[in-house]
Amino acid sequence: PRSGGALGATGITAFKREGDQETPMDCFALREVLFRPDREDAPETVLDCAPLEQSSAWCADPGDEAYNQLVSLPYAGHAESLWREDGCYDIVVVMGYNDRPIVPGYGSAVFLHVADADFSPTKGGIALAREDLLAFLRACSTDSRICIVG
Repeated sequence: PRSGGALGATGITAFKREGDQETPMDCFALREVLFRPDREDAPETVLDCAPLEQSSAWCADPGDEAYNQLVSLPYAGHAESLWREDGCYDIVVVMGYNDRPIVPGYGSAVFLHVADADFSPTKGGIALAREDLLAFLRACSTDSRICIVG
């Protein structure tokens, strides 16, 4: 399998905003790992892991009280389904971006996830080859961070 990764389609920024398709610059905690149980076993890692459900989604509506949080579909506000057919969210690491506190409009769903086969750019997250992501998760400690530098 190929190794590699991808970042946001419009680059890296110190001033992330919702929908800009940029990957935020900084060091981020790794909050939890979500995985698609019909395709993956829970990854080997010390991080907290939870299975996705077909209704799992992430709220991307800055005006919603659940902005930048896990929600269930159907959902009244704008939310991105995490149960994707393309495999990109078969393993998703929720990064500690814009979550403590959550600031509306500063960006949601900044995930570390599985890359497309061609390593195409993301909508603002970080994507790694599946095997590289699994190796990263095995190597993590509870206080590991991921750092994006410009």
